[in-house]
Amino acid sequence: MSNIRRQSIISSVVIYIGFAIGLLNIYLFTRQGLFADPSQFGLYNAFIAIATTMMAFANLAMPAYIYKFFPYYKDHLSPQKNDLVTWALLVSSIGYSLVIVAGIIFKNLVVRKYIEHSPEIVIYYEWIFILGYGLMIYTVLEAFAWQFHKSVLTNFLREVQWRLFTTIIILLFLFDVIRDYGLFIKLFSFTYPAIAVILFVYLIFTKKIHFTFRVSKVTRRFFRSILRLCSFVYVGSLIFTVSLVFDSLVIGAVLNDALAKLAVYSLAQNVANIIQAPQRGIISASISHLSKAWKEKQMETIQRIYQRSSINQLVFSCGLYVLITLNFIDAVNTFHLKESYVNGFYVFLLLGVTKIVDMGTGVNSQIIGTSTYWRFEFISGVILLSMMLPLNYIFTKQYDIVGTASAGLISITIYNLIRIIFLWRKFNLFPFTLPSLYTLLLAGLCFGICYFLFQNMHGLTGLFLRSVAFCILYGTGAVYLRLSPDIIPVWNSIKKRMGFRA
Repeated sequence: MSNIRRQSIISSVVIYIGFAIGLLNIYLFTRQGLFADPSQFGLYNAFIAIATTMMAFANLAMPAYIYKFFPYYKDHLSPQKNDLVTWALLVSSIGYSLVIVAGIIFKNLVVRKYIEHSPEIVIYYEWIFILGYGLMIYTVLEAFAWQFHKSVLTNFLREVQWRLFTTIIILLFLFDVIRDYGLFIKLFSFTYPAIAVILFVYLIFTKKIHFTFRVSKVTRRFFRSILRLCSFVYVGSLIFTVSLVFDSLVIGAVLNDALAKLAVYSLAQNVANIIQAPQRGIISASISHLSKAWKEKQMETIQRIYQRSSINQLVFSCGLYVLITLNFIDAVNTFHLKESYVNGFYVFLLLGVTKIVDMGTGVNSQIIGTSTYWRFEFISGVILLSMMLPLNYIFTKQYDIVGTASAGLISITIYNLIRIIFLWRKFNLFPFTLPSLYTLLLAGLCFGICYFLFQNMHGLTGLFLRSVAFCILYGTGAVYLRLSPDIIPVWNSIKKRMGFRA
């Protein structure tokens, strides 16, 4: 676990640096007097949502193919004869060609759905395909790099470098170097292709990646298994990915003043995503270990990863959720964001709980995806989509963006509950322990203390004192209660690096 812990911590630090840059970008988008129209921030987020959907349709489950079968290719083939990444990139590129064809065929449908509420999406429609292709190639290369334990690098590129490219474009726009928002959004469409090129060049120069179009013995031997895996996992992962961005797509299509409301929703969503930052680090660090554990039938290792991923993510997510909740409205006012963004507070409350549910249930998706029961990805995905699509549409029409967030919370909670039950009954794997309950109680207690102590303090002073007080209370409680087996080793390491005796 020490290797997973080390990579997870470093990746989490990198991801939080990325989120800090992301918060700067959000601030520049939402502060009074900078970007004149909130719909500009809405269009930026709509681009990301649609590009993510395109990526999900096009990748044809190639990341899952890499996760599951890389150990077999590695054990039975030399690097020069390993054809896994060749087929992964070729098949996903063919998939994206089909997405482009579908985009041309169904363009009139897109125009009809968005021209009334979000006309800017129609104007810049073609540029989304560039962003989506870069994201797809990066996602496939990232899955391959994870197998070499390069999660820190891939997280840096996705979370830090990508946002830095966005920051540069924003600053060029604000300083009138880019004088037209149309040019801004066109340049933004090349940000994902840029990080894909960087990762590709790195893998080439470090000789981690080799291309061969000769079908290997491993590909021939496992072809039917690969086909079955990709068929089932593709639909399941597609459904899950679409469910993550469907809320933004619905808001853009059905609400009046859609992009302005999407801007408010996106602010709350981006802030809620801060809670989820450690998840990518834990997933990327554990995926190769899970693949190997399943191959060698090490159930104790899988259970240990499952429970530790659950409690570590629960401790992080509950702490960050309470910290942000205590400061959300005061931060909007203190940093002079547009008044409309205060309306995102209740959206954040719901989205934040959704993140806690998803993180607190551990790496259940990765455990299922790397097991022989990967077909359950499809089954659980169908259940999720069958709930989320109608709930999102009905709740959004009825209750505006708060309804959108409510639909997501209900759907994701049921989705993860089904996965917990499946892993418990099939493999006797369970994510929760008594410290899971202690974590929730500790977070609630610390919230109550800090809320009542500082409820009349505002501005930078209030933000600072509330945050420091909560971090001290919650951090001390987590260490004292030993909520996670990883807390004490991490704490001792911190003290050692600071010059104190562990």
